Amino acid sequence: MSRLFAALILTIWGSAALAQDFSGLARVDATQSRIEDSRTGAVLSLSLSQGVPWRAYTLDAPARLVLDFREVQWDGLRADDFDRADAASQVRFGGFRPGWSRMVIDLSQPMTVAQAEMRILPDSGAAMLKLDMAQATPEEFAARSGAPRDPRWDLPAPSLSDAAPPRPMGEGPVIVVLDPGHGGIDPGAEHDGITEKDLMLTFARELRDVLRRAGGFDVVLTRDDDRFVSLERRVALAHEMRAHVFLSLHADALAQGQAHGATVHVLDDEASDAATRLLAERHDRDDLLSGVDLNGQDDVVAGILMDLARQETEPRTERLARSLVGGLQAAGGPVNRRPLRRGAFSVLKAADIPSVLIEVGFLSSPRDAENLKDPDWRLGIARGIRDGLVQWVADDLARAGLRRQ
Repeated sequence: MSRLFAALILTIWGSAALAQDFSGLARVDATQSRIEDSRTGAVLSLSLSQGVPWRAYTLDAPARLVLDFREVQWDGLRADDFDRADAASQVRFGGFRPGWSRMVIDLSQPMTVAQAEMRILPDSGAAMLKLDMAQATPEEFAARSGAPRDPRWDLPAPSLSDAAPPRPMGEGPVIVVLDPGHGGIDPGAEHDGITEKDLMLTFARELRDVLRRAGGFDVVLTRDDDRFVSLERRVALAHEMRAHVFLSLHADALAQGQAHGATVHVLDDEASDAATRLLAERHDRDDLLSGVDLNGQDDVVAGILMDLARQETEPRTERLARSLVGGLQAAGGPVNRRPLRRGAFSVLKAADIPSVLIEVGFLSSPRDAENLKDPDWRLGIARGIRDGLVQWVADDLARAGLRRQ
């Protein structure tokens, strides 16, 4: 799909469109935008106040249509504002990274893009984007799907060749990377008008302040505003910052509604209880729904080196998690009755950085939701995490001489 559809979009854009100097932000007119069933599949019509560079492609597992735009304003719009047919089960849109916007449509059946064009009205400059989708077999859809790689749209491919190793612990401040979950197009869990992405960004800033006041910590956030950051990029940022520790912060929701209290998760591809498995699938699915391809194969040598690094990192991560649980308990929690859990979270897969995922609470729990909205309660939890980190740093430094150099 990537080669075929990249060629299609380049034809649609044309060199003149690429060179056109669009100014300001394009606004979406939801009243003139819709997704309709058609005899052969579906038709997407998107009305914009002006023409902008754009591209579209499909992704598999789950089946979805992804549209990227340069400078589109979504403020004030809701997914329910768009009339949609049976062909579209869900619509998402929002910021992808600064200056770029994304719309993701979950498809109820495999459909490929048969025709696509953006028409510009010469008198007003307004634009209408129209995509005709045609039904396809699962095999045909999978074969034609994939994210195109284009330097005009994508960030440079991540490279770790220039990344220096972390400064040894004890030689200067401990570098902590805080990762407020979700962001931009991906709101995370939602409850009573509050989104997980906003709540965790607020908490990450509060925790950053608590750690800085404690002394001995340099703190970096993977995002400091409402933007989408892929799971892969979050891990890459930790490497770029030469982090000593990585904390991913969440306040999720489980449909069963049975999860209560804080939990700390460490990476384990095998041991995963049902709740942790659901959370891991949810977090990774959020990334997939935003059109990010996390697939990649390590060669044999890189795999061996990472396995060696994990032999040193895993016991340190285990002690980090237990120390954080202790800090949360001492702060009054509440913590889950099984506070330490293991699962296959992609965001924890840095082989050389102790990394944990903290579910500060669950928005699906009424008690936790009320706690999470309370600034005083969050401050207590931030102090508990601080105390757990301080204890872990002291313990890790004491054990440094025992580790293989």
